[in-house]
Amino acid sequence: MNWWSESVLPRLMASNLTTPLLEAERRAVCAGLTGRVVELGFGSGTNLPYLPPEVTGVWAVEPSETAWRLSERPRSEARVPVVRAGLTGEHLELEDGSMDSALSTLTLCTIPDLPAALTELRRVLRPGGALHYFEHGLAPDASTERWQHRLEPMQKRVFGGCHLSRDIPRLLREAGFELEGDSAAYLSVPGPMRAWAYVYRGRAVA
Repeated sequence: MNWWSESVLPRLMASNLTTPLLEAERRAVCAGLTGRVVELGFGSGTNLPYLPPEVTGVWAVEPSETAWRLSERPRSEARVPVVRAGLTGEHLELEDGSMDSALSTLTLCTIPDLPAALTELRRVLRPGGALHYFEHGLAPDASTERWQHRLEPMQKRVFGGCHLSRDIPRLLREAGFELEGDSAAYLSVPGPMRAWAYVYRGRAVA
């Protein structure tokens, strides 16, 4: 990682991804998680306060040492143990079928080899275990999609490889997941932000 992505970007994400709008989304996507949860892109531990009582532990996948340090206080205050389970989604340090649930919030956009990561996720989830996801991605209208493709090269350079135009539901289905309760809509944001504001929410069952 370079200086920007390791030292600056994790702090920027920790401060800017905690708006009331996103807090509501985090609470909703965490609802229904149970047992042992693997979280892709753990970051600074922003989702920990929203975990339901049925969760017994979190196995965190996080490549950034800065983000992991920023998560120290949330981890120490969490009611469940948090274990670092690897640095990349493509290589999870977990046994087959060992996880009951998985969680990803605004992370699938950044994983370099997303099909490989989703294959790994299916491997570690027990049969019937579900990935709860809240992700941004490919917009349905042609005008916004064109802007997403124009902006994506800059987005990837500035925001740690983040893609604007990934079709998350399609990629989940291609990886063998069955989608339940999947929905998609624009967040309520100013017009110039539409390229970043089309989001998918749901559960993908292994």
